[in-house]
Amino acid sequence: MSARTVPDAREAGRRVEEILDGLAGAGDRPALAAAEELVRVLMEFYGAGLARLVDGLDPARLPGLLDDELVGGLLALHDLHPEDVHTRIGRVLAAAPEPVELAGFDETEGVLRLRQAAAGGGCGCGSAGTDTARRTLEDAVATLVPEVVSVELEPAGSTGPRQPLLQIGTRPPAPARAR
Repeated sequence: MSARTVPDAREAGRRVEEILDGLAGAGDRPALAAAEELVRVLMEFYGAGLARLVDGLDPARLPGLLDDELVGGLLALHDLHPEDVHTRIGRVLAAAPEPVELAGFDETEGVLRLRQAAAGGGCGCGSAGTDTARRTLEDAVATLVPEVVSVELEPAGSTGPRQPLLQIGTRPPAPARAR
């Protein structure tokens, strides 16, 4: 038996987007609509098959499968992943190439705010290594946490969005008391 090659889910997703973008750029609306419908139908078809597999799976096997990036990503994409969104975010952060901390997740907007860890983290200077680590992190989030639509990375030591400055002054003098 020959060894199977595992498709790269990120590359497959990028390729589908490129094809759809090419059709959109060509201005052929009927072809674009047909291609988008084809993608939707295939997603539903494979999602239904994956749901049947998960339903028939020995629950003891599931945790090991969740560690597989491709399987975990497919389960999340088809809304079959047994872990909630916060657990999956934690899973991505634990495997991040550079230490990052969760600064917040807005479930309504789908915005994930991360902060570079202060100790032992990247320099935050925009070096090629840091840019690569950021792209790797964003790809991992996109694969395992499709609820996230954008990632904001704050530098180490940041306290998040700036709060308005509260001006504190001295009290005005108290009125003289009658004796």
